[in-house]
Amino acid sequence: MKKILVLIVIALFYGCSPITNQEENSDKDLEEVNSVKERFAKMEADALKEPYRCIFAENDSIGKLFPIRGTNVTTAPIIDAANLFLGSLNSEQLNRTTFDIKDQEWRKWCNVDNGIYDRQGVSLKEMDMSQKKSAFDLMQVSLSAKGLQLSKDIMKTDQTLKELNNGSNDYDEELYFFTIMGKPSITEPWGWQLDGHHLVINYFVLGDQVVMSPVFMGGEPIITTTGKYKGNTLFQDEQNLGLAFMESLSDEQQTVATISKTKTENINVAEANKDNLNLDYEGIPASNLTDQQKDKLLHLILQYISNMREGHQQVKMEEVTIHIDNTWFSWVGETTEEAVFYYRIHSPVVLIEFDHQRVVGVPNADDGKPSKNHIHTVVRTPNGNDYGKDLLRQHLESHQH
Repeated sequence: MKKILVLIVIALFYGCSPITNQEENSDKDLEEVNSVKERFAKMEADALKEPYRCIFAENDSIGKLFPIRGTNVTTAPIIDAANLFLGSLNSEQLNRTTFDIKDQEWRKWCNVDNGIYDRQGVSLKEMDMSQKKSAFDLMQVSLSAKGLQLSKDIMKTDQTLKELNNGSNDYDEELYFFTIMGKPSITEPWGWQLDGHHLVINYFVLGDQVVMSPVFMGGEPIITTTGKYKGNTLFQDEQNLGLAFMESLSDEQQTVATISKTKTENINVAEANKDNLNLDYEGIPASNLTDQQKDKLLHLILQYISNMREGHQQVKMEEVTIHIDNTWFSWVGETTEEAVFYYRIHSPVVLIEFDHQRVVGVPNADDGKPSKNHIHTVVRTPNGNDYGKDLLRQHLESHQH
């Protein structure tokens, strides 16, 4: 994107300059792009040098939060869809797409555009129609109807960014990459990952248990006003329900929940390369809320968890509800209708972030301030079970492999 903007400026102001000057500017811009790519690659490499520990709070008493158990919610349709997807790939694609269950590929994801991050696996763009159908079928049986539609709508925003940036190859509604870790099985651990700009889903399966985290979902523009997907709109419920919950708190409760009334920058703390984040609770604990307010908080949490397949979202919400009194809500920003803001929901078993971000991809729109037209959300499982790591650890300890 930066490259395109620089070239546009060159064309407008230096259109009559000798070709050698254009080439020099292009070389400088390419160096800048490569420098950004190198920075992201180093960030990931540094993060991967550290063995996975997990996101945790200092005062958490972890205990056995994630036991291996039956849920009575079948994963058979997910297993069947994964096998059909794998069966649709040719040998070269299969080699790029499949990894061991313990591979670091789980942790190799990033929400930035494809111009500055290289992804593993096979993309929708290089699949034929039958393969694409198999890929979306895997998503359909793994996610709820809401989660599938939201994923598709996020992909559409990348097509809009492509249009707004003169057809840049950094953006495309099909530049979303699939990988499979382990072999789809009813008894052995396995999972799949979708990795792309503003959409990352990690989906771990063990028996009839599912862990869907980390999940990154974002978008820009949030409301599309031009082009192929004019009218496409994202995250209005997450935004409005978050504000409504904050407004449901008393003045005193809002004061406790508020970290800062000033929102001037991007805040999300649990995005890519943050698997070992130390994050203490902030804001107001749900133990200080009324029963009605707790119900509203659970409803807000459900807005994110309900992207999972229906039966498994119920299992996760039961887990969340057990820890509701040790669930904390924090806020940054004002509470007016026009305000930009950040909020975080944090418990021993779930971490959710919502953040209004600075405009990046829409040309000539960045005024240095956060905007409602660029949103990032993150869902994590603290205390060791992102990527199903704790379930995998217990399984490997009790089985010889």
